[in-house]
Amino acid sequence: MEKLAILGGTPALPKEAPKELFHWPIITEEDEAAALEIIRTNNFSGTDITTKFQDEFAAWQGRRHALAYTNGTMSIAAALFAIGLGAGDEIICPTKTYWASITAAQWLGATAVFCAINNKMSLDPDDLERCITKRTKAIMVVHYHGYPADMDRIMEIANRHNLIVIEDVSHAQGGLYKGKKLGNFGHIAAMSMMSGKAFAAGEMGMLVTDDTRLYERALAYGHYERNNESFIKESEELKPYFHIAIGGVKGRVNQLCAALGRGQLKHFDERTAEIRRAMNYFFDQIEKIPGLSPLRVDESTGSTMGGFYHPHCIYDPAAFHGLSVKRFAKAVMDEFNGTAPCWDGSNYCLHTHNYFKTFDGFHLGKPSRIAFADANAVPEDDVTPSLAASVEVHCFSVPWFKKLNKEWIDRYVAAIRKVVDQHEALLEEDDKSEQGGRWYGATNEDVQQKKKN
Repeated sequence: MEKLAILGGTPALPKEAPKELFHWPIITEEDEAAALEIIRTNNFSGTDITTKFQDEFAAWQGRRHALAYTNGTMSIAAALFAIGLGAGDEIICPTKTYWASITAAQWLGATAVFCAINNKMSLDPDDLERCITKRTKAIMVVHYHGYPADMDRIMEIANRHNLIVIEDVSHAQGGLYKGKKLGNFGHIAAMSMMSGKAFAAGEMGMLVTDDTRLYERALAYGHYERNNESFIKESEELKPYFHIAIGGVKGRVNQLCAALGRGQLKHFDERTAEIRRAMNYFFDQIEKIPGLSPLRVDESTGSTMGGFYHPHCIYDPAAFHGLSVKRFAKAVMDEFNGTAPCWDGSNYCLHTHNYFKTFDGFHLGKPSRIAFADANAVPEDDVTPSLAASVEVHCFSVPWFKKLNKEWIDRYVAAIRKVVDQHEALLEEDDKSEQGGRWYGATNEDVQQKKKN
């Protein structure tokens, strides 16, 4: 058998793969013409095209209102403001997610309480009630890597405790949970549509809800030219503050991205169906390998993975003689030979970052995360067994196929099998790093070097 590439052998893949296998997003001549029209007419800052897109998106999503923002982070911040999250409130969030799911909460004076994840990297309903206190106002549900969270149990618990549910659908646009579109379960939902997402519209965020009051509060937060009597009709408490963005931010999306979004929406369902065919073909083979569990749903239940954004496998070190996911993923990526990434882990667990431990943004002499909290209101994250277990959920990313090309997909499967078959050769130089993953903007090598220093 050919030696592993990481040990000096020849990679399993050539240096180039067919462009259409991974190319995304797909931009048509119609998309280019729409973008060029905005450039030529200098119509970046208007709202006519954006309003059309919002209406089209709301109809596709199946919600009454849709509101476009500059990015997903802004749409989540607007959602938090819309529900009235404020000083002294607590909001529950899964510990493994991108930081933007929850960082805006503390700037509203609220406390982030981290819930454990299950073996699908979703908010664990079994840990949810541990996190609920008299100050809990909302739950941030994240459909992480496109996997639908257990909305039946989460909504039952939320309704029993009279809590607001926000869905972060940044990884899962168009995905279904038991036949119902993600983003339609909670009181309000927000999502990113940046250039790397399954729904890619340049740089954009979208907020959706059926509640007109929540919609109008979100509108007032950062759409300053629409915070007036022409657009806000039902929210009496907003009227004294018309004509100034209450959030103090300019949050509306530029119309170039809105135009791109309209083009993507036309073909989104068709294109993501092709992605699902390709990814399911790939995962059908991967799941036969002991120790590797594809992060995907059983579509016979009516659930889907949407566009399979950032697909991952759960990794069991015990099946590989304790080999760390970091060493395994690096060996696989070397076999891919630059044609596709394979990263260990995903986002690190948020409860481990100093931002949520010591950062004092309000200059009050205590962490901003608990600046307005009751004493001992937040569980001690470092010794909470469920959160400690969350750090031990190991995973690695796999190629995100956009086309069902069985010949080439088979080659990627063979590359992974090559590493699996020879994994014992990797044990000698394995550093057995504690937590596979990364903070945004930092490579694993950066993180490890900081630990050494």
